[in-house]
Amino acid sequence: MIAIVDYDTGNVGSVFNMIRKAGGTPVITRDPTILRQADKLVLPGVGAFDEAMGNLEKFGLIEILNDLVVDQHKPVLGVCLGAQLMARESEEGNKPGLGWLDAKLVRFRPAEGLSLRVPHMGWNMVEPQSEGGGIFDDVTRPMRFYFVHSYYMVANDPSIILARSTYGSEFTSAMAQKNILSMQFHPEKSHKYGLQVYRNFVERFEAC
Repeated sequence: MIAIVDYDTGNVGSVFNMIRKAGGTPVITRDPTILRQADKLVLPGVGAFDEAMGNLEKFGLIEILNDLVVDQHKPVLGVCLGAQLMARESEEGNKPGLGWLDAKLVRFRPAEGLSLRVPHMGWNMVEPQSEGGGIFDDVTRPMRFYFVHSYYMVANDPSIILARSTYGSEFTSAMAQKNILSMQFHPEKSHKYGLQVYRNFVERFEAC
């Protein structure tokens, strides 16, 4: 069973459908008992950083997620805002992140004279930098995924960079460390590319 963490922020339905299509057994929940029973977790999200962290606090999810992910090393995939929450902090808000990954979020700032729309929205190439526990195995190359974001991840520890993309300049589009995966793009909106990522998460991923 794969538990999709429900904290009233985002795209749980599309993630549910893609995991089921990938052969997994998804459940949308914030029930601590079900979260503990799950084999793996997905932390989705669309919206603002502080609101999302506030919802995790409101529903009492931070303590149990820290226990499951940090202490018990349960495999977890963060998607878009869910990926951002895994970092230590974000320029978007004032609340601290979960701090699972040594990274921060900064806003896209086009260089002088460069026309660059923010948010970064649409399809973009993703170049893997490490093996990542097989999460990108059998994904059609070149890999293309769908993005919607105004802030991007900056890894303080280069060893956790899983993939890079370019929008004006190069940025980190996925991170990985042990049992934790963090993807700025939306695999559930990325057709065959995203389906294979979810299939790999369901069938293969345990840790990097």
